[in-house]
Amino acid sequence: MRYYQYIEGGTRHVGVEDNGGQVTDITALNPRVGSTLDLLKVASIIDSDIDSVTRGILDASKAAPTVSAAELLDGAASGSNGISLLPPIDAPEVWAFGVTYMDSMRERQAESGSPDVYAKVYDAERPEAFFKSTFDRLQSPFAEVGIRADSTWDVPEPELAFVTFGGKIVGYTAGNDMSSRSIEGENPLYLPQAKVYDKSASLGPALATPETVGDPQKLAVALVIERDGKQAFKGEASTSEMKRDCAYLADWLVRHNAVPDGTTAMTGTGTIPPPEFTLAAGDVISVTIESIGTLANTVVVV
Repeated sequence: MRYYQYIEGGTRHVGVEDNGGQVTDITALNPRVGSTLDLLKVASIIDSDIDSVTRGILDASKAAPTVSAAELLDGAASGSNGISLLPPIDAPEVWAFGVTYMDSMRERQAESGSPDVYAKVYDAERPEAFFKSTFDRLQSPFAEVGIRADSTWDVPEPELAFVTFGGKIVGYTAGNDMSSRSIEGENPLYLPQAKVYDKSASLGPALATPETVGDPQKLAVALVIERDGKQAFKGEASTSEMKRDCAYLADWLVRHNAVPDGTTAMTGTGTIPPPEFTLAAGDVISVTIESIGTLANTVVVV
């Protein structure tokens, strides 16, 4: 199943999409469900999974009105139906892993005056991990993402992200890890400033469960950037190209590091625009991941 969080009529709702593409408002059926974290907490208490908990709510309820996922997303994008989409998980912390794809390692080497550090990270047992965002700083689908005013070379990074509960992976979503290549390229120690700033992270549109995703290392990832209504860049990759898989990264995330439930981690990118390309205000970024959906955001200067 795929889960959406949204605001309608001034209140939060959780919607679940079935295999037929229809979304049911779980909050309308059970007002105690105000977030996907609520469902995950119940699943943990009864030693089950979020899909089983949701099926129990649906089976115990009378037929509820549904809306197609396409209609929900189209309305949220245009603002025409009074629904605002939220990140699909109230992630108290968002982390990110870097240099997990060969192409990423090569691009980091090309931009940097210290290229050897990236090769060492790519080949090491220990992955590169860094803190990316708190929930309050996280951008929703269809909201704005930022490029720094003091940066001259900026790119989005389309990434599969996994969601944890009790230190274990309980779902997946799409992430956009906005990055300043000029700042990181100047000195690798500037990584926090290149990665963590206003509107630098977005997640969505849906939380897809392991049952829906299947093998997370066999997902197509596509990036499209539109400028003035025209395609300025398109690239594709596959999570099969990751040097370290999600389970490996999740294990390192929680080593000696007790992360709160709902913590989400981006897993690196295999799609990077060419060196001559940099983002501009008004660009529309779309990150599409198989079995999850499309995360779209508009660029602003921050």
